[in-house]
Amino acid sequence: MHDIPIIDISPKSDSTKLTHQVEEACHKIGFMYIRGHGINSEIIKTMRETVVRYFSQPLQKKLNDRISLDNYRGYISVGFFSPNSGEGTADCYEGYKLHFEVSANDPICAECDLYGPNKWPEKPFGFKKAVLNYWMACDGVSNRLLQIFAQILSIDCEWFMQLFDKPLTNMTLLHYPLLEKGGSGFGIHPHKDTDALTILAPDKTGGLMVQQRGENEWREVNPPDDALVVNVGDMLELWSGGYFVSTPHKVVNRAGSERYSFPYFAVPRFDTIIHALIGPTPGFDRQDVHVGDISREVWRTNWPDTMPHNPNHDLGTLAD
Repeated sequence: MHDIPIIDISPKSDSTKLTHQVEEACHKIGFMYIRGHGINSEIIKTMRETVVRYFSQPLQKKLNDRISLDNYRGYISVGFFSPNSGEGTADCYEGYKLHFEVSANDPICAECDLYGPNKWPEKPFGFKKAVLNYWMACDGVSNRLLQIFAQILSIDCEWFMQLFDKPLTNMTLLHYPLLEKGGSGFGIHPHKDTDALTILAPDKTGGLMVQQRGENEWREVNPPDDALVVNVGDMLELWSGGYFVSTPHKVVNRAGSERYSFPYFAVPRFDTIIHALIGPTPGFDRQDVHVGDISREVWRTNWPDTMPHNPNHDLGTLAD
């Protein structure tokens, strides 16, 4: 199994070397540790403290902002969301879902029901500010990486970046309770991300594990303290014709302490059609994907006992 590389993306990095390192990481394993990302450590620290304070509130307080079928935003209670296959045990986490925010009267809301305002809980104090500061910082990292991807794939960078104007980018705040010693079950079941790329400020508790394609071994992600974890999603894999790999991963929390995370998922605008922008690699054969359709189906099939409408849609869920 290939090691997850540590890559410095700071402005002082040699651009040729950086592009080669990112290409190799995306092609071989689909994961990388990113240093020189420019996100101030205080922004990450404040975000983490805010997430911990939010989930420490009484359940009834959190349920006031619960997620609903007509609004993919808000609180998700422990054991509620299921794997997107519609089968299997519910994941062992509680979460809070946020999306790229537009006003309720923005015309794009009439075109795609996944747009709209977020729910912003009153407590803890500073919740919205902490989230938006971190979100904007992740936007900067995402844009930097997307530009590198465009260069690697030899596609027009300006055109590619326009696909992320009013995106369906989203974030999930997560709290993983402890799993009983020797118990079965997942914090999050084995899956591939259906986005373009994911950015994660890792929790020292650990528990995130990856499995390289064709291998049986699961390896724990163990980044340096100053690094972010970045992984390729299915959309970028499809854009690259399978040259980049969207790698299976899961979360199992048996470390003896609570685990908190807040992954950022970069997703293009709803009307983007994802298709191979370069010739596909041998054996790679996937249908084109409409971003709005696949995003809505991922959301819908999280609900308990909900089966996919289209069996040809790859919604990420994998067998362990």
